[in-house]
Amino acid sequence: MADATLAIERPAPRPRIPEWVEAILVRLAGIVAALLVCAVLLLLQGYHPLLAYADMAVGAFGSRFAIEQTLLKAIPLMLTTLGVTLTFTAGLWNIGAEGQLTIGALAAAWLALNHPSLPALVLLPGMVLLGLLGGALWALVPAVPRAYVGMNEVISTLLLNYVALLVVDYLVFGSWADPTAFNFPYSPAFSDTARLPMLFGDVHLGLVFALAATVVVAAALGHTPWGYEIRTSGASPGAARYAGMPVTRNILVAMAASGALSGLAGMAEVSGMIFRVQQGLSPGYGYSAIIIAWLAKLNPWAAVPVAILFAGLLNGGFALQTSKVPAAITYMIQAAILFLVVAGESLLARVRRARAAAAQKAALGGAR
Repeated sequence: MADATLAIERPAPRPRIPEWVEAILVRLAGIVAALLVCAVLLLLQGYHPLLAYADMAVGAFGSRFAIEQTLLKAIPLMLTTLGVTLTFTAGLWNIGAEGQLTIGALAAAWLALNHPSLPALVLLPGMVLLGLLGGALWALVPAVPRAYVGMNEVISTLLLNYVALLVVDYLVFGSWADPTAFNFPYSPAFSDTARLPMLFGDVHLGLVFALAATVVVAAALGHTPWGYEIRTSGASPGAARYAGMPVTRNILVAMAASGALSGLAGMAEVSGMIFRVQQGLSPGYGYSAIIIAWLAKLNPWAAVPVAILFAGLLNGGFALQTSKVPAAITYMIQAAILFLVVAGESLLARVRRARAAAAQKAALGGAR
């Protein structure tokens, strides 16, 4: 009877927030905290943070033109993010999306510059294929030693970014230099048949590429045996090898697929927006993709809205310059978001471990 009384008087456990809700709240808190930190920095520099953020919002989403420009920047961000999502899921630190994008752009541009008279139905698919191939081959350069001798891919992929940028310099100041550009580092402009069709306004067909790639990557990671192998290799390489999974082959395939997606981003950039090769093909899309992938928690579907948000930050940064606020604040916000979100996730992981330990202790105590 006493036990029954105690059971009745025992307070009901408090409802626990689902883990996925906790994860979203931590990310939102990290973003808000980053904006607050950068607001303090703006104040210290003599700028009004609310006005600066309002200018950024208007510059990113305040008009049809602004939205179109934001979507244009979101296209390469989505594609490079999908690429690094594949490798991060496989436990590979591909920091080379920037270089893979650049080489993919150069491969596609080679066809456009050397065969401008080809019809669009031949030229554009050829540029897409060369962009994919160029990015994939550039990614395989560090993938092969990583797969066979265990060489650290962080250093190799990062250094290859600078090699790719130097290749661009060599070409635009050398054999690809436009003789009518007065020594500016440009290639000749692409012919009309080498330019991607527009969907609406200034937004080109690359948006379809990015959305289609999202569907393919999400399906491959979540609903195929290869995706299961990639996830297992990323979570526990030893377990993957013990289970007989082809870890070496999967490293090569994941890196090649990642590079191909970044190369496609480069093709879309030169064929849909720049229409030539020039210095500064990318303002850091490959590096921003790393932040976006982690914020999206390596979820291809979540990468789409996060990429659009970051594209808005980039586009809004250009609008800030009219208010005499340095556009570099956008990169400070990106860095602060990454740092604070990672710190929040680390704290959340500690809380969850402590919660699990307390629950296990309570269960053992109840069993006695």
